[in-house]
Amino acid sequence: QVQLVESGGGLVQAGGSLRLSCAASQTIFNDNVMNWYRQAPGKQRELVASISNNVATNYPDSVKGRFTISIDNAKNTVFLQMNSLKSEDTAVYYCNQRTPWGGNYWGQGTQVTVSS
Repeated sequence: QVQLVESGGGLVQAGGSLRLSCAASQTIFNDNVMNWYRQAPGKQRELVASISNNVATNYPDSVKGRFTISIDNAKNTVFLQMNSLKSEDTAVYYCNQRTPWGGNYWGQGTQVTVSS
């Protein structure tokens, strides 16, 4: 069973930066899709970034130019660098791994709170 463990969340002032990490218990293969989602209170879960075959995609306009997803294959870890944070970025951020054979795994989430 794949386990994903997020870390790096916390409280930050508007305009600040955070770097989230997602460590996978098993190898992340290039054809896996690694995603970062977020869910704010009372809102639906929102996809904020994806990476597969070392190509980053799926940045919504709300985070484009501020968030960057990356991967360290040697460490089986995915990162989300978040810059110029805004109060509307406040949410629980989740890591997600999807495999070609139908695997769909989630981390427990990490809270990001941006104070204005």
